[in-house]
Amino acid sequence: MRYISTRGNAPVLDFEGATLAGLAADGGLYVPESWPTMTRDQIAALAGLDYVETAVRVMAPFVTPSLSEDDLRALCTLAYGRFAHRAVTPLTQLDHDQWLLELFHGPTLAFKDVALQLVGLLFERFLTGSTEPLTVIGATSGDTGSAAIDALAGRAGVDIFMLHPHGRVSDVQRRQMTTVLAPNVHNIAIEGDFDTAQALVKAMFRDPAFAGRFRLSAVNSINWARLMAQVVYYFYAAVRLGAPERAVAFSVPTGNFGDVFAGYVASRMGLPIERLVVATNVNDILHRALSSGDYSCGTVTPTVTPSMDIQVSSNFERLLFDLNGRDGAALAMQMAGFESTRAMRLTNAQSEGASGLFTSMAVDEVDMAAAMRWAHDGADQILDPHTAIGLAAALAHKGDAPMVTLATAHPAKFGDAVERVTGVRPALPVRVGDLFDREERFDVLPATFDAVTDFIAGRAQPRG
Repeated sequence: MRYISTRGNAPVLDFEGATLAGLAADGGLYVPESWPTMTRDQIAALAGLDYVETAVRVMAPFVTPSLSEDDLRALCTLAYGRFAHRAVTPLTQLDHDQWLLELFHGPTLAFKDVALQLVGLLFERFLTGSTEPLTVIGATSGDTGSAAIDALAGRAGVDIFMLHPHGRVSDVQRRQMTTVLAPNVHNIAIEGDFDTAQALVKAMFRDPAFAGRFRLSAVNSINWARLMAQVVYYFYAAVRLGAPERAVAFSVPTGNFGDVFAGYVASRMGLPIERLVVATNVNDILHRALSSGDYSCGTVTPTVTPSMDIQVSSNFERLLFDLNGRDGAALAMQMAGFESTRAMRLTNAQSEGASGLFTSMAVDEVDMAAAMRWAHDGADQILDPHTAIGLAAALAHKGDAPMVTLATAHPAKFGDAVERVTGVRPALPVRVGDLFDREERFDVLPATFDAVTDFIAGRAQPRG
């Protein structure tokens, strides 16, 4: 499999190269040169397989020839052996046609673990024998940071610098990052919002003077390997609900569009998905883009769902590229216009292509709370607020297929918000129960390119 940039002007890479590069040199995102497909018989054959074996069969086309199936199986066995549930991503039934896909059984209690536990091992595998250190830079609205840090802490040859918006993540999210004291982990709290942090990361990759000094890579969902690993749980869930003999719908709480784009990839591979419901909070740029073609930024409104307090959804570029005939030059012009004006209109091809699979809904905190109470009172399930936004959109969707809401975080990560709505204070699992007793370490910096790059340059290992 070869990987190309959405903006059409970066080197074509294999899977190893795309994984280690993260962001493409032209500012675009790497995608497979073509989508691999699975036949109905191949999808049906996933029935009864465990998560690791499902992962191997789904991901094998994407990693060839960088990894053999045996290599991939060994890495997946290690990655998913750290999960607290034997099913890795179990399904829970809420009523006759509503289901939860629990993605929070990894070490940091969020769906990001499903991908990043594997990505950390991929970095280690691909860096074996290399004398050139890797500098991983990421931005997080809450959960990516802790999952990436857990996956990379203490790994030889890697330094990780994670930016988060100061004071705009939950206490649990912050502490899961800042209490990891491994010498290769550096937490940066910037005085700005997530979009600013994300823009700083992209600017660092695009700046020749800075990027030329270090071997940079990314762990945000701009890294293709992360999205690839998330495709697996769509297959795993759908097969258990009757695929390929019947279609399944998914409701996905999202801000950066990575998790739901993985569902799009699953559909392109042949999984019968009736509908992907894109659930946003009041920071609704994705809902506006999908419902009216208006992809324009507003001001970020802080909410009780901080991981969705985003106005620039990086992975949306991958969808726009695919729906517009994979014309990298045209997309580069479209994105350049967006980056200068913070507004654009989707083309007819993009809007019409998206409408066949996607619907969307912006959910306010009133409807979020109602969904949280519905799950608690009717199914004895405690949801985190992000998952409740997904459920609110799922309950509003009218369709014939079973509806699966992606449960993206353990409710204890947002205990205050959950307790206000349900009256129940969810407890942290025993494996992280001492989180609030641990020492924290992080640096607060102005949200400027110079401040952040100077900090990183003073601590990262330069190219040899």
